[in-house]
Amino acid sequence: MKKIVPVIFILLSGIASSTQEVQKIKITDLEKTISESKTPLIVNFWATFCIPCLEEIPYFEESVKRHRKDSLKLLLVSLDLKDDYNKIRPFAAKRKFTSKIVWLSETNADYFCPKIDSAWSGALPATLFVNNKTGYRKFYEEKIQEDKFEKEITAILGKKD
Repeated sequence: MKKIVPVIFILLSGIASSTQEVQKIKITDLEKTISESKTPLIVNFWATFCIPCLEEIPYFEESVKRHRKDSLKLLLVSLDLKDDYNKIRPFAAKRKFTSKIVWLSETNADYFCPKIDSAWSGALPATLFVNNKTGYRKFYEEKIQEDKFEKEITAILGKKD
């Protein structure tokens, strides 16, 4: 019996990682995550109904995987409506998203948008690039094409072209 327990734990651990929970967070939690990040961080704001968002996430994830050795992280922040919260996890699983996903439990964009960037109107997609070690911070309120995304990764990592 003792030998079965570790095997079951390992199997359950694998299941948990493939069906990640989508944590509900407030803007203050997100601000803390961003300000305390010890590694380069890309925060992508998206929603299940946003076609440009869904087009860019796959190449965002692929690029971040290629830079795993640089400790680059991607955080997907869903701005779906409260009624759609329970749809986010199965939606992301179906599309095989691998990055950490959180749901921003806020309803007042006039409150939370300026906390990310003073010019953010609330439009999606939106992406924030942050490297606290170098002071790098850049925000985009648009779909970012692959080549531009790669240039931003080079910049956030402080690498020369």
